[in-house]
Amino acid sequence: MVSDHNRRRWQSVQTLDRASLTAIYDDCHQPIYRYVYRLVGDVETARDLAADVFQRLLRSAHNGNGPPRNPEAWLYRTAHNIVVDYFRRRQYRQHFPLDEEMTTSAEDGPERIAEERVSAAQVRAALRHLTPDQQQVIALKFLQGLSNQEVAVVLEKSVGAVKSLQHRALSALRRELAAEDKERILA
Repeated sequence: MVSDHNRRRWQSVQTLDRASLTAIYDDCHQPIYRYVYRLVGDVETARDLAADVFQRLLRSAHNGNGPPRNPEAWLYRTAHNIVVDYFRRRQYRQHFPLDEEMTTSAEDGPERIAEERVSAAQVRAALRHLTPDQQQVIALKFLQGLSNQEVAVVLEKSVGAVKSLQHRALSALRRELAAEDKERILA
């Protein structure tokens, strides 16, 4: 999955080579940021958490513990763990920031944007009821667009296990979203 050039570049992370670190950041920051953003749904939080991923990479390299043979998988696992920690810390605080986009969109009115935000928030809330592995399969497969094989490498599981996790996760999401809809109708 990792080319020889990339493998050498990743190995140079352990030596804290500035050019290699810059190239890795340039190549990997956007995909990691998008992954985190899709899980947290807030631009500033996603920026902060993605930065934390690369800080952990630097700390790990500085301690002589650079990423293992598949550094991209290491970055995604680290990002996932940081997001899980973030939600644990703010478990009892629920607030949804007013996005600049909500007040400046010319095509869609604030009502339409608010509906989309509520739907996205409901999906994120439903995702939190899944196991960590199920959350990661959904995020990597459907939000990042990785193949089952790539997800298997990130999770260090077989492709069959990934497919099984995906099936159970989608079933659980359907149940959770249906229960939320039922609660809203009854309220």
